[in-house]
Amino acid sequence: MKIITMKNLIKYILIVSVFTGMIACETFEPIEENRLDFDFILSDPNAAEGVLLNGYTGLVNQYSFTEVATDDAVNNILDNNLKRMALGELNAQFNPTARWGSFERVFWLNRFLEVVETGVTQWSRDTLTNTMFEMRLKGEAFALRGLHHYYVLQAHAGIGQSGELLGIPYYTEFIEPDGNFNVPRLSFEASVEAIMADFDAALNLLPTDYGLSAGQVDPWYSELENFDFAKYGIVNDNFFDLRISGKIVRALKARLALFAASPSFLDSQNYYDMAATNAAQVLNTIGGVAGLDPNGIEFYTSDDNIQSDESLWRGSIGGNTFNFERRIFPPSINGNGEINPTDNFVMSFPMADGFPATAANGFDPQNPYANRDPRLEKYVIVNGANFGGSTINTGLGGGIDRLDSIPQQSTTTGYYLKKLLRPDVLLNDNGTAQGQSHANVYFRYTELYLILAEAANEIGGPDNQVGGITARDVIAALRNRAGISQPDNYLASISTREEMRELIRNERRIELSFEGHRFWDIRRWGLPLNEPARGYFFDGNNYIDLPSVEVRNFQPFATYLPIPNSEILKFSELEQNMGW
Repeated sequence: MKIITMKNLIKYILIVSVFTGMIACETFEPIEENRLDFDFILSDPNAAEGVLLNGYTGLVNQYSFTEVATDDAVNNILDNNLKRMALGELNAQFNPTARWGSFERVFWLNRFLEVVETGVTQWSRDTLTNTMFEMRLKGEAFALRGLHHYYVLQAHAGIGQSGELLGIPYYTEFIEPDGNFNVPRLSFEASVEAIMADFDAALNLLPTDYGLSAGQVDPWYSELENFDFAKYGIVNDNFFDLRISGKIVRALKARLALFAASPSFLDSQNYYDMAATNAAQVLNTIGGVAGLDPNGIEFYTSDDNIQSDESLWRGSIGGNTFNFERRIFPPSINGNGEINPTDNFVMSFPMADGFPATAANGFDPQNPYANRDPRLEKYVIVNGANFGGSTINTGLGGGIDRLDSIPQQSTTTGYYLKKLLRPDVLLNDNGTAQGQSHANVYFRYTELYLILAEAANEIGGPDNQVGGITARDVIAALRNRAGISQPDNYLASISTREEMRELIRNERRIELSFEGHRFWDIRRWGLPLNEPARGYFFDGNNYIDLPSVEVRNFQPFATYLPIPNSEILKFSELEQNMGW
């Protein structure tokens, strides 16, 4: 673990101005480094808040592309770290999905909480306004501390050498350079409960949302002595919309509880109940399933969609860029074709009537993309698809788009990725480009709907109500939005928890595809890690199955990822996960 010294803490406060645009529309004046001692931080609210804002760095967004280490995609760059991981190089020294570094943000947040507890820093000369600032900023710190611990837990929880299901160390104090960093991992459940405690502390301090009207103000604010709504608006106006809020924290509790409840961990009805209840509480504030954003399927394709009601929590919309499109567009429109969906993923899309894509349901392997779920066309560039003003042929006669035409650029599976890309980005032949704006999305409402569906089904089956919402309600709304033919007779045929479980997992695979979920879902569900990545190639006459484009080579114990070996060597109290 990197030890965060006071010297480094002071030094890196200057960095935070880079990130403030992501968090809210506020900026801080640069401060000369030689003025940044601890007494100055206590006396200057901007500097103190700068310490907090480090907690907003390192948030996990949708652009990780960890799917290339699953059965959903391959990366065609030979030395890509996730590819190397999937091919068998994963170990305690080499783990591209490690998140132990998130503890650095935890120490920033602990230092900020110490600053607030001194009572020296004043965000306003008005007592009430200052109290409300302290409440909100402390709430943000608790919430972010819990979230960064969650990131570490998701990546490093597992069965230890002792055979016990272990979590992580939990840090609630700033540790001085000469302090004791050699602390053991908590049990898995104790780690979950510690994160929940931070989330609950945040819920007692944060506004449910920013920009609330006078009649909506949470009681922990409205019941303050001499409460003044005008002063409340200074502290919790919608100016701060991109900061973490109580609503977001409740959604994070649902995500954490579902993770904890999963088969590879606690397999717990209590945590499923917690996941479903927290999800329903948030979703019912937007009308339940009726609140599902009709444009949520393509939340990334325009500024309007990015700002739509699909994003529960996101960063600010950035300037015009084209980096992802340059990496992923097909070669014929000047992209590098880096991320290739697999035929495994393509076959997860049902037929247009919602029935699985099998011969019995009308699937034709020689006309494989006809009469399919409309989401397939939106998310994957298949052979013969129109994209970027061109027809993209990945089979014989496809030129540079043809499978394996250009090493490490043309597709290796017969498919190119379309999801997450702005179709209006132009990559010109002369190397110039016309970019478009993008935004980091940290939590989508669609994920929260799927959390509720999975948890409610595990508790009581397809028609079990939590907050008036059932798994069947959620899946019906998602598939109707997707354009599945109605009535959805396949969904109507689902009657058991097991059948609904498989459908929910498949809907989650499609709806949250290429947003960094499947890598973790496979592990928490205890599904096979070594499904070979398959492709599909048109040879000019027929489509040919490519059964093993890339063989996965994970160790059987790789459901649980390792603690970094450097940490194990430094700290004797840390217990490594079994097998590593």
